[in-house]
Amino acid sequence: MDATLIALGALALSGALATVAGCAEDAESDVGSQSNPNSQVQLAPQMGNIHRYYNKAISGEPVSYGLYVAVAGTVAYALINLGISPVLALILGAGVAAFVHGAYAVSAYLGRIVGQSKNFGQPVYWDVVMSHVGPIVGHGFIAVFCMVLMAYIANNILGNPFPLPLIALIFGITVGAIGSSTGDVHYGAEREYQKYPFGGGVPVANHGDIDIKAEYGLRNSMDSSYFCVRVGSVLTGLCFGLIVFLDGWRGIIGDILQGKNPILSSIISIIVGLIIVAILAIANRKIEVFARNKFGPYK
Repeated sequence: MDATLIALGALALSGALATVAGCAEDAESDVGSQSNPNSQVQLAPQMGNIHRYYNKAISGEPVSYGLYVAVAGTVAYALINLGISPVLALILGAGVAAFVHGAYAVSAYLGRIVGQSKNFGQPVYWDVVMSHVGPIVGHGFIAVFCMVLMAYIANNILGNPFPLPLIALIFGITVGAIGSSTGDVHYGAEREYQKYPFGGGVPVANHGDIDIKAEYGLRNSMDSSYFCVRVGSVLTGLCFGLIVFLDGWRGIIGDILQGKNPILSSIISIIVGLIIVAILAIANRKIEVFARNKFGPYK
C-alpha cells in the first residue's frame, strides 16, 4: 500500500509539472512566434507589412521541443551515471538545453530576417533580439526542466522501463504537439489578425496580412504573449497535465485491482483508458453543440 501511495504522489507531482511545462512552452512559443499562426509573420514582408515580431519558426514545436528536452535528458542521464546528484544533474541538463535553445532562437531569427531584408526591405531590429531572447530562454528552461524531472520520476519512481533520454524525448514531442494544437486555438490569430472577424480562423489568403500597430508603438511578439497567456497557455498546460495524470492514473488503478496478475492489470488499464476517452469525447461533443446553439455558426 505504501508503494501505491508513493506512486500516487509521484503521479500528482508529474501532473503538476506537466501543467507548468505546458504553460511555459505555450508562452515561449508566443514570444518567439514559433507556432502557426504566429509563424506566418514570416510572410508579412512579402505582403508589405514591415514588422517587429520575433520569428524563430525553425521547425514545428514537436520537433524542436523533442530536441531540447532530449538534450536535457541526455546530459542529466550522463551526469547521474557519473555520480552527480540527480537534482543537480537535471538542473545542469536543462541549462545546457537552454543554451541550445537560445542559439537556435538567435540564428533562426537572424537567418529569416536577413533573408527577407534584401528583397522585401525587412530591417533586422537588434533590440527585438535582445528583448525577446531572455523570455524565450527563460520560459524554455522552465518547460524543459519540468519535463526532464517528469521523465526522471517516470523512470525511477513510476517504473517506466525506458531510459531517461527517451522518456524526455517523448515528453518534448508531446508538449510541442499540444502547443501546436490546443494552444493555437487561443493565440496568434486573435492578436495578430484583429482586422478580420473572429471565429473563422486565418484563411491561407490572409497569411502575412498581420496587424503591426500595438496600443503604443509597433507591435512585437511580447505583446502577443501578454495577450495569449491568459487563455492559450492555461489550456495548453491543462491539456498536458490531464494527459499525464489520467494516463498514469489508469495504470495505477490497474495495478491496484489486478492483485498479482500482470495480464489482468493491463486489461483493466486499457478498459479504464477507453472509459476516460469515451467520457471526454461525449463531453467535447456536448460543449461544441451547446456553443453552436448558443452563439450560432460563424458566417
